[in-house]
Amino acid sequence: MVALKDIRNAYRKIKKDIYPTPVLTRDFVNRQYGNRITLKLENLQRSGAFKIRGVLNKIGSLTRRDRDKGIICATSGNHGLGVAYVSHWENLKASVIVPESTPEHKIARLKKLAAVTITGQTFLESYRYAIKKAEEENLTFIHPFADPLIIAGQGTIGLEVMEQVPDADCVVVPIGGGGLIAGILTAIKEQNPSVRVIGVQAEGAAAVFSAWKSGRVKELKKINTIAEGIAVKKTEEINLSIISKYIDDIVLVNDDDIRFAMKTAFDEYKVVVETAGVASLAAVIRGKTGLLGRKIVSVITGGNISLDQFILHTA
Repeated sequence: MVALKDIRNAYRKIKKDIYPTPVLTRDFVNRQYGNRITLKLENLQRSGAFKIRGVLNKIGSLTRRDRDKGIICATSGNHGLGVAYVSHWENLKASVIVPESTPEHKIARLKKLAAVTITGQTFLESYRYAIKKAEEENLTFIHPFADPLIIAGQGTIGLEVMEQVPDADCVVVPIGGGGLIAGILTAIKEQNPSVRVIGVQAEGAAAVFSAWKSGRVKELKKINTIAEGIAVKKTEEINLSIISKYIDDIVLVNDDDIRFAMKTAFDEYKVVVETAGVASLAAVIRGKTGLLGRKIVSVITGGNISLDQFILHTA
């Protein structure tokens, strides 16, 4: 498991290498939707997404031997970018395995920093390939969400939120595999259990929602969503155990909700957000959380989207 002390230790380790990302609210939006909505802008983080926090904490904890073996990861994009950036800064050899659904602009960025292999139609297929390659070639595998050090690193967002918006009633967080929500839950609930934390998944990739409802990890037969960054078929036990212990609710958004939120983020906040990154705002402004008159923090997780894709989804 992961505790608040682990997240604080992670923050001390990575603070010098990350941006303490800003928060932003708009009076017009607050009046329109009946809540004070504050965006936590991890789309402005180094590498364009929150993932680098966990990666810095994980790689920073590796022995010299594990570093020298070479790093490998599987990713739908943002985790791989975090691994590639940190490996590049520290002169480590990195291999990144991505599924065919990974956007071209993310692949192009990855290829500037690491060796990229495209295999599998889904993240889970890429993950299994990467695990096999790590074993065969004796590489150090960096899991995108099911690792205590990754979870602790992502949880540092929760520490910043509690400092930046100390009167928050609720924090809303996108969920893919469950690393981010597990870290933020631990950071917030172990400081102030009265703050609600609500997770958000895409209807077409609701692996964590399904596991939370049933009480057991199970693999989805298929996934279908424009939010490729949270399109995960299966969570893991470490993530589910933390989520089940602390979560107040998990809600679902559809692709139309996501598109609407992307347009709102741009029109009202002047912020460019990728499909997965805006799921939390989609849940809030589409009324999925059931909250009214509350002080809500919406964690915006990433902004790695091409101009063409952004126009496609917001036109």
